[in-house]
Amino acid sequence: MKKVSMLDVARAVGVSKNTVSLALRNDPQIPPARREEIWQTAQRLGYSKNAVVGHLMAQLRTDNGIKPRSTLALINANADPEAFTRHPTVPTYVAGCRRQAAAHGYTLNDFWLHDPAVSGERLSKIFRTRNVRGAILVGLMKTNRLPERMAAIWSEFPCVVTGVRTREPALSFACADHHMLTLRACEHALRLGYRRPALVLDGVIDELVERRFTAGMAIAQNTLPASRRLNPFYQVEDARKDSTLIATWFRREKPDVILSLYHVVRDWLREMNLSSPSNVGLIQLERRNDNPDWAGMNQHNDIVGEAAVEMVIGMIHKGECGVPVYPRATLIGSTWTDGATVQVAPSSELSAVSKP
Repeated sequence: MKKVSMLDVARAVGVSKNTVSLALRNDPQIPPARREEIWQTAQRLGYSKNAVVGHLMAQLRTDNGIKPRSTLALINANADPEAFTRHPTVPTYVAGCRRQAAAHGYTLNDFWLHDPAVSGERLSKIFRTRNVRGAILVGLMKTNRLPERMAAIWSEFPCVVTGVRTREPALSFACADHHMLTLRACEHALRLGYRRPALVLDGVIDELVERRFTAGMAIAQNTLPASRRLNPFYQVEDARKDSTLIATWFRREKPDVILSLYHVVRDWLREMNLSSPSNVGLIQLERRNDNPDWAGMNQHNDIVGEAAVEMVIGMIHKGECGVPVYPRATLIGSTWTDGATVQVAPSSELSAVSKP
């Protein structure tokens, strides 16, 4: 028997293949009546490539047309209950999650993982009441272990984590490729003419991503003579209280470009009467809109959020639930963005600072 294609559905309805594709993804560009006609035709012809068809037929109807009824939980795993709106990076993940959920016809319900008034069992009951089919956890920053009291959620529903890989439990996750983005950032610094790149990073954050920042930096530094392989600075939180710590490190290591996640590094340089890029280059490993003048790596955290939604929807369609035996990972590549904090080649002043 010939397999029914999307083009066959398009011909039967009298629309383009692209229209069929959009309709089967519940795209609002296609009017509700036309979407239902396409879904019914696809089902009648036996089109099965897109597993969402049957699900949408059962879930996305109301008396007034076709509206999303299935729901996903967007769980704020950050210690700050308002992280979805006021954290410097979490809202970007959230934007991607919301965009992709809407594209697939799902609504999102927001929850806070650390709400003291809600247990895992109670949240599971809420999920069932609201027809929540799966969950995306966003905002883990200090630990890759989830609270045991909430275990009922990942035991009963498909769950995907964004940003980091969790260990207890080990769930499927989507995140930036921290190893590769650090490697590429350092390589870019070397192409710009810098000779002594160094990493400034909170040790807790590096441990959270299983030292992948450090690993990428080490691989990049392997191309350099031993005298130019600088030790990282991990005491970021301590330096926020006592900046002499990083000043001491700087005098000892003599970097000419610093790779970091923190804009406070520029303030520390000013305290040492140094500026960027005249004396020291600065590269942001997670470039943010609130400091657009920085050069660095765009982690595309919104695309990470989109990927997490895709993963959990795939798990729903396959009937997967519980902690996976073999957690899946989706790594999103980062891209370099030019900025005013680096220069094409070291100046004479920078060279003087960076001589071995």
